[in-house]
Amino acid sequence: MPLLHFLPPLGAVLIWSGNMTINQLTVGSIAPSSIAFLRWVLALAVLTPFVLPVAWRHREAIRRQWPKLAVLGLLGMAMWQGLAYVAAETTSATNMGILAAMVPLLTVLLSALILREAPSLGGTLGGLLALVGVSLLLGQGDPRSLLALEVSLGDLLMVVAATCYALYGVMLKRWPLDMPPWVVLYLQAAFATLFLLPGYLLGPMTPVDDQNVWLILYAGIPASIITTFLWMRAIRQIGASQASIFINLMPVFSALIAMALLGERVAAYHLAGGALVLAGVIMAQTLTRPLRPRPAGTSRPDLDPR
Repeated sequence: MPLLHFLPPLGAVLIWSGNMTINQLTVGSIAPSSIAFLRWVLALAVLTPFVLPVAWRHREAIRRQWPKLAVLGLLGMAMWQGLAYVAAETTSATNMGILAAMVPLLTVLLSALILREAPSLGGTLGGLLALVGVSLLLGQGDPRSLLALEVSLGDLLMVVAATCYALYGVMLKRWPLDMPPWVVLYLQAAFATLFLLPGYLLGPMTPVDDQNVWLILYAGIPASIITTFLWMRAIRQIGASQASIFINLMPVFSALIAMALLGERVAAYHLAGGALVLAGVIMAQTLTRPLRPRPAGTSRPDLDPR
């Protein structure tokens, strides 16, 4: 396989990792409800001239499938990033990157529940290993603190956000949509904007100024539009399952970027917890032999965790 085929997923994960640092930089500069809403307004403004004419030609398909597009927009765009902006107020970019790396593993687990895919050996063992790693991370090196509920709210919100995005990938697999990918993205972004509008109006509405405009630009264009293009290209070139493995690099990229730009320090429990989570995720992605034999003539479909 040409090495150039690995550049799109690598670029997408690198931009997503940078967005974890952007989430931290928004604290004190712009309210979570404001940037969560304005990023998609900006993305829609950029996409509309190119995608709206195509969407109009598929209006009948949109009319039939708009409830599914609304659910996908809520899970994959409104909840995933909206919760991440709130989480950034009480947790670090390093923690956010490690917890976001749980998305492929959660996708495997939710696929077993929703798509009735047989759990794999790697999914089961990897899930247990990742659970230990997350417990170590959330407990800041002492998992016993979980019993006293001494867990950062931001870490818990990132677990919920990762679960929402994993569920988004599973439902995207379950609901094939008969329209071009860019139209699917555009409609999801439109519904996400609608879902985020009440929170934006209820405030606090942070005015756009020279201190936060570049944060909105990064979140609205590289982290929303460019990553989607790169990820769709990656899936087309190397497949969804292979592309999802690159998400395992998010903790490494997030920690390095946070150290360089935010001065965050990486503790031993970050390294230990992150290593266990990554080992669990990789195990789930590579040891795909099912725990029970599949019926003859069936196969395991690719997952799209995005």
